[in-house]
Amino acid sequence: MKNWWWILILMGLLGAGWFYFKDRQLLVPGGVQAPRVTTAKVEARNIQFIINAAGEIGPADQVSVRPEINGRIAELPVDLGDSVKQGALLFRLDDQDLQIEIESRNTDIARARLQLEQAERNYTRSRELYEAKLISKELHEETKTQYDLAKNTLLQGEKALDLVKDRIRKTRIVAPFDCTVLTRPVSVGQAVSGSGGVGGGTEVLTIANLNDMIINAHINQADVAYLKLNEMVRISVEAVPGLEVQGKIERIAPQATIKNNIKGFATRILLSNVDKRVRPGMTANIRIPVASADNVLAVPLAAVFSELDPKTQQYERYVYVQQGSRFERRPVQVGVSDYFYAEIKSGLQSGETVALEQPATDSAKAPDMAARGGGPGRPR
Repeated sequence: MKNWWWILILMGLLGAGWFYFKDRQLLVPGGVQAPRVTTAKVEARNIQFIINAAGEIGPADQVSVRPEINGRIAELPVDLGDSVKQGALLFRLDDQDLQIEIESRNTDIARARLQLEQAERNYTRSRELYEAKLISKELHEETKTQYDLAKNTLLQGEKALDLVKDRIRKTRIVAPFDCTVLTRPVSVGQAVSGSGGVGGGTEVLTIANLNDMIINAHINQADVAYLKLNEMVRISVEAVPGLEVQGKIERIAPQATIKNNIKGFATRILLSNVDKRVRPGMTANIRIPVASADNVLAVPLAAVFSELDPKTQQYERYVYVQQGSRFERRPVQVGVSDYFYAEIKSGLQSGETVALEQPATDSAKAPDMAARGGGPGRPR
């Protein structure tokens, strides 16, 4: 039992020694803890405020090809990845039954024409006899009715024939534009349903125009105010290292949506001069330039404080400038800023030192920390 006590005591001493050694690692030589950086120099630098976003590349025009009528695939000359010219055949349905129906309709029309000719002769003869008062009015009107019925029968037969011809035309599906085949879930001989049926019909092909590509991005609501229609942006494609292309902001949704728990606005970017290596579904990283300033005096964003002026109800920007052993509060005019630095248009000179936190001597004048720096990218 005593041995267990000695073991517990030894483990306690070892633990205390480890914590003491760990604390010593945080000290610089001499046993003094390294001081925090609380000041910064005013110096010239380039500032660029850029919005970064990610999106998925897709074709500008993509179509799910479905037949309008029921049928069976008789011809399917295209496959995955094939490039198809506008007007070229995508697939054809078997039209044998429709051809037989056309022959039947033509026979009906021929019979209707003969009946119409006979009815017309009877009506003409009846009219002559009626005018000569050789037959009654009722008999004359009966021949006219037979003539009208014959005309209607012929007209109905011709309309029925046109409907069958229209269905035959719908058995041939051609490319509506120059396209590439993305999917082909059916094969020759498979029965398919028309788009007017349940479920919108059978999808035979998916085609897309890969010459024009777009990026669908979700832009954070805090950044969407900086976007402009027709603005050019830079895009890099993750799957193609080193490739950078240009795009143009084409559409910005008028209403926010939530995606991945982030409220933002759907934005469509049209790619120009699409590289052949870029394919639908690839991820694109978008860099949208908002504001920039080259070779300007700048300080870290943490050095800029804000205070609401009760008279003007506007925020006054100021910094604390080191003067010997003390800090002097000085108003400044802020220009472009990013997430780290702010341009100083007036109020400071190059080489001066500013505080990164409020000095203790000015603690009575607590600044509005929520407005500190004013947010990146906004001209002041």
